[in-house]
Amino acid sequence: MEYQGKSVFGGIAIGPLQEYHKSDSLVKRVKIDNADAETDRFTAARDEALSQLQGLHDKALREVGEANAEIFEAHQLMLQDEGFIDAITNMIRSQNVNAEFAVASQGDNFARMFADMDDDYMRARAADIKDVSNRVISILQGVPQGGISGDEPVILLADDLAPSETVQLDKSKVLSFVTRHGSTNSHTAILARTMGIPAIIGLDYPNADGHTGIVDGYKGILIIDPTDEELSLYRKKQAEDAEKKRLLLELKGKENVTLDGRKINIFANIGGVGDVASVLANDAGGIGLFRSEFLYLGVDDYPSEETQFMAYKTVAETMAGKKVIIRTLDIGADKKADYFHLDKEENPALGYRAIRICLDRPEVFRTQLRAIYRASYYGNISIMFPMIISVDEVKSIKKIVDGVKAELDGQKIPYGDVELGIMIETPAAVMMSRELADEVDFFSIGTNDLTQYTLACDRQNPKLEGINDPHHPAVLREIEMTIKNGHAGGAWVGICGELGADTSLTETFLRMGLDELSVSPGRVLSVRNAVRNIDLSK
Repeated sequence: MEYQGKSVFGGIAIGPLQEYHKSDSLVKRVKIDNADAETDRFTAARDEALSQLQGLHDKALREVGEANAEIFEAHQLMLQDEGFIDAITNMIRSQNVNAEFAVASQGDNFARMFADMDDDYMRARAADIKDVSNRVISILQGVPQGGISGDEPVILLADDLAPSETVQLDKSKVLSFVTRHGSTNSHTAILARTMGIPAIIGLDYPNADGHTGIVDGYKGILIIDPTDEELSLYRKKQAEDAEKKRLLLELKGKENVTLDGRKINIFANIGGVGDVASVLANDAGGIGLFRSEFLYLGVDDYPSEETQFMAYKTVAETMAGKKVIIRTLDIGADKKADYFHLDKEENPALGYRAIRICLDRPEVFRTQLRAIYRASYYGNISIMFPMIISVDEVKSIKKIVDGVKAELDGQKIPYGDVELGIMIETPAAVMMSRELADEVDFFSIGTNDLTQYTLACDRQNPKLEGINDPHHPAVLREIEMTIKNGHAGGAWVGICGELGADTSLTETFLRMGLDELSVSPGRVLSVRNAVRNIDLSK
């Protein structure tokens, strides 16, 4: 059967379909007859959790360093704590309750006990207890942690995926995304583009868990249980795709230069350390957008300075002197982290988010800036600040930056020469771009939000897809104005929004004088190809 949705990223995927599994947050109390058997269930689940945590520790050690791997060691120790184990097994035996309920109850009890302690370190362990408990409960319920079961890569089906959920996915097991909801600017869509895999949104699929599927990311089609003829046809299309990618790979190592000799930087956007391999594989000249907020998602507490430092340092070292632009925390709106305790807002896209939170919570901001500056000693790091609307905001930021640098100087901690830039993603920033250019080294135009705010269209609302048009003349005029004003003030100007990968506009942007394009890693070579076929002298 064939189902129609909306394409997010082109390509062909063939493989098993799997529904994204979410843990059942409601754990019911069930009376059991055999306490010994139930205790054995708990012990088996605990052993499986320990095995998972060891695997996560080893993976983190390889990918993000020792500091980031320590959390998984701590979780293993908690699962080996005799007091915690005895409390659970005693509750199973004395009250004849199911293991899930005993783990949830004792997890809550221990978490409260830690939360009530005077020591800050011990209070922070309350969230770890909850995380460990949820892992064991997921195993007992038969729900795989991280949403994917088995070792075979799958086409992932989901209602939608929150940013915190995408962070935790084992991306090596995802062939394609298909979601019922979301928009072309949702984080699922952005993740698919970063990974370079076909994706479809707005597709009302039936229950097809375990069936074979084909995703045609070009046409936005999902085929469930394809015929032999359909499989043969799409395998041929897959082979044709592979050949086109092979031809693009011949552009690796070539310059991003137009036929008449104009050079432009082509960088890549990433969401975390794990995306750097794709940046290198696609031969990007640098990283134009490191979405640092993904370090804050999918965890139970603020990431420490050391955790952030190790992530930024790893990326900077891996990029070996190529520019890495880190966007400071852009939490809020659709990117939620419970421990921030953000109030519910009627219009969160226009609310308390990004730089507004950072300036209001300087202790969080300073921790991130210290981590970034420390990491800058190990590579070519720049910083940009999101959601700017005024010169006063930039001046406030620079005072905090100066304070952080003074602290590091006082502690004799070295750091590099860091360029400071801002995101141009509000009409206010566009209108003030001449004055803002005097304060910073560069602009990066975030076309996703700029389009949203210019056209008064919620970019997460699928009903507005038809009018949320980044090609709107108003948006293009704002881009041109920003480039002109940035250059007049001595700032270089790039685009890091999705529009940067739109090769139908590449020549337009170059004629405007744009200096840099930052796109999903999988789009780098196609943009390079477009640049190399443009003649600006005509």
